[in-house]
Amino acid sequence: MTSSPLLHLPGAVPAEGRDEGVAAHYGELYGEQRALTQGRGFVDLSHRGVVSVSGPERLSWLHLLLTQHLTELPAGQATEALILSANGHIEHALYLVDDGETTWAHVEPGTQGELIAYLESMKFFYRVEVTDRTEEFAVVHLPAGSIAEVPGDKEHVVRETAYGRDVFLPRAELESFAAAHGPAAGLLAYEALRVEAHRPRLGLETDHRTIPHELGWIGTAVHLQKGCYRGQETVARVHNLGKPPRRLVFLHLDGSEVLLPAHGTPVRLASDGEEGRQLGFVTTAVRHHELGPIALALVKRNVPVDAPLLAGKTAAAQEVVVAP
Repeated sequence: MTSSPLLHLPGAVPAEGRDEGVAAHYGELYGEQRALTQGRGFVDLSHRGVVSVSGPERLSWLHLLLTQHLTELPAGQATEALILSANGHIEHALYLVDDGETTWAHVEPGTQGELIAYLESMKFFYRVEVTDRTEEFAVVHLPAGSIAEVPGDKEHVVRETAYGRDVFLPRAELESFAAAHGPAAGLLAYEALRVEAHRPRLGLETDHRTIPHELGWIGTAVHLQKGCYRGQETVARVHNLGKPPRRLVFLHLDGSEVLLPAHGTPVRLASDGEEGRQLGFVTTAVRHHELGPIALALVKRNVPVDAPLLAGKTAAAQEVVVAP
């Protein structure tokens, strides 16, 4: 994995694990969060995979493979989509925008190769071209409310959502972009705001058996009125029955604990203690500049919505994200 040149900025501390290659923070964790909430600065997401699909049949072809309705996607309109297994389990999450000639997507770091292999296997006679653009293009995030100007051309594709703008730009421009649009905020600040907004992330909020209903991805990444795609039978069945086996919850963690619970930490009923039956696991835990330590967790559907929980040894109060 290529490290971002922005790791040379003053105070930069490299991220580890799945986010290796960009900065976890630049020395001011809470200050970076506050800057983003005020619409200032940017986040370096240049470690994420970038994939493009071109050709006259790109949207109709992607419509057949992804969970989102794409045949009439207007140029410049952002959307999200998933690729599911035959059993309806989430395999890929794509963050999409079409520029009128090409559909662009950014995906989790290191997943673009497997995604492209699947897409290539499904081309058949469709007039489409799938390209890995990760070496050429980087993604940077501008927060909601940012007044930063980005050129509206084919070299700077903008994906605008309620949470801000994701900009696909030539990788060679990263340093000049940083100089013009600072201050830089690290992944820890970005993740804290993601958790606050209850937004799931592939590989953290998902495991090998996660279905979209469990995470609240129905509506944002799954269109319930479109035709067949792989895994659609599971989506329709669970939607009609209304009983996904697990549900995403938001946790307020005990602030007296020094360490945050790691990904995968067991979640139990507080009344059962640390030796009680595991009812779920922590997916992402962060420190928020206003809320303190918070987390997302995936728990069994029948866990009472008002029950105090334990995340490992840490007391946790839950808020409903996905209703049981």
